[in-house]
Amino acid sequence: MCARVNPELSGDGWAQGPNGVPVWGKFGAAGLFLVAGDEVLLQHRAAWTNNGGTWGIPGGARDKPETPEQAALRETEEETGIAVADVEVLESIVTSGPFDGGWTYTTVLARTVTGQRLETTPNEESAELRWVPFAQVDQLELIPPFREALPGLVERCGELNR
Repeated sequence: MCARVNPELSGDGWAQGPNGVPVWGKFGAAGLFLVAGDEVLLQHRAAWTNNGGTWGIPGGARDKPETPEQAALRETEEETGIAVADVEVLESIVTSGPFDGGWTYTTVLARTVTGQRLETTPNEESAELRWVPFAQVDQLELIPPFREALPGLVERCGELNR
């Protein structure tokens, strides 16, 4: 994974989204849909962040040399304190885009290695981190693209965990 020291490789910054709306991540973005049993780890985004005040999954900008999986794992470790070794990646799905310039948001489906909830330590980007039962996720104020993708993500997780 990228150490994020070279500004030319850092994905931090805005890109062109649909209808000229800016999207975060110069090289795209990725997030981790991390499952433990019938729960998923959600992040209540701090008010100052992109889409602040809404719920989504840990994630963020992809650095230039990173795969979506690497970016999602790095961002999750930064934002939640969950170690990469405690996560098993199952599959990756582009859930937004591609937009002008090829920008995409990739959701990485994963589960905890133990099958149990993991302890979390939020960083400044999180107002709260919470393990939420699948049946209750849509009761939260979700980031709109995540809300749109949610039914398919839950269905696919069910298929992968059969």
